[in-house]
Amino acid sequence: MTKTKQKRVWSLLALAILSGGTMMAQQPEVNEGATAWMLTSTALVLLMIPGLAMFYGGLVRTKNVLGTMMHSFVSMGVMSVLWVAVGYSMSFGPNVLGGWFGWNPDYFFLKGIDESIMEGGVPEYVFSMFQGKFAMITPALIAGAFAERVKFKSFVIFIVAWGLLVYNPLCHWVWAEDGFLFNMGADGAIDFAGGTVVHISAGISGLVAAIFLGSRRGFPHMAHRPNSLVLTLMGAGLLWVGWFGFNAGSSIESGLSTAQALTATQVAAAAGAVTWMIIEMIHTGKASALGFASGILAGLVAVTPAAGVVQPVGAIALGLISSPICYWAISLKNKLGYDDTLDAFGVHGTGGIVGAIALTFFIRDSWMDNAAHAAGGVWTMWQQLGVQVAAVLIAIAYAAIVTLIILWVMNKISPLRPSKDEELGGLDRAYHGERGYGMLNAS
Repeated sequence: MTKTKQKRVWSLLALAILSGGTMMAQQPEVNEGATAWMLTSTALVLLMIPGLAMFYGGLVRTKNVLGTMMHSFVSMGVMSVLWVAVGYSMSFGPNVLGGWFGWNPDYFFLKGIDESIMEGGVPEYVFSMFQGKFAMITPALIAGAFAERVKFKSFVIFIVAWGLLVYNPLCHWVWAEDGFLFNMGADGAIDFAGGTVVHISAGISGLVAAIFLGSRRGFPHMAHRPNSLVLTLMGAGLLWVGWFGFNAGSSIESGLSTAQALTATQVAAAAGAVTWMIIEMIHTGKASALGFASGILAGLVAVTPAAGVVQPVGAIALGLISSPICYWAISLKNKLGYDDTLDAFGVHGTGGIVGAIALTFFIRDSWMDNAAHAAGGVWTMWQQLGVQVAAVLIAIAYAAIVTLIILWVMNKISPLRPSKDEELGGLDRAYHGERGYGMLNAS
């Protein structure tokens, strides 16, 4: 959704709330086509979370496959309840505490939107559920950074605190009508579908957590081989499919901008995958399945903030740019000695930063014209670049600092890492009493 259109939507909603029942008769009628697409998009984004569970689950050792997949599934449950209770209010309510987050009692448990229809004819229930899927998948992405070495109970508490203190405020700053990043510059910091709110915040928070918790036992000298690259490839495929809802659904309509975002998503993923494959063939002489899957994600992450504002050639360029940079970022963990287990920072954090900044050079002329009109004169690519860099730096600093505080406080109350015996024996058995593959030893 463009900033101009989003501002109109939220202005109408605010007016409806302030004027009470007098606006109800004047609210838009349901647009069945747009609503059907948004319902589909909401389901597609939810599909991404089991896809992520498969992607991550295949990359860990057999003894930790269920525990790793449970991080994604428990996020679907816990974050869904939290979002309905207070998350939607904190993210899209009016500013409180100087704009740190939003607050609207009518949004608690969604009680005030029972009959609310947004300007584009989409029921607000659908919009709130669509946005809620982003709040669910973001903590699940973080889990990849410290897979195989965190207590399950600690992870559940962490994602609650992180959702309240990191995700909801960032979401408010970037996507709410009165968020300060939404209003920065001529027409706001561009984050069409979550490059900053989702991927940068998850990647940076994951990096902080990985460093705070320390490396897995034996890393990097002991081999930590994936248990099933077949599972990982299937997960990557589900993520690619679900990403059409993630990006194209963010138009909050079913029209031209939806088609533009969907096309950008497809070609960026393809360009990222092919580029990664070529890099590996040059570097190692082989094209690995894991590398191809990683390239898919690098392209998808990079185009996420840009999907609604770039043409296909720009989306291809973002895929081409993001893969080598993410490839290089992943190689850093061995050189610098930190253990980002499943490359949450290497792919999501790095790809989100690349996409949020590099999109500036591929923005449609029509978007720049609208921004110039909003600025009351001239708005240049370099001015927008400054806005994008500022938004990225703010998101990095905020996510890193608050995540570190959360981890420090939690660890003071109760250690976050499993005991040595639990870690060596496997987290599936220690925390779930189960094994992912019953006929095999948990090794």
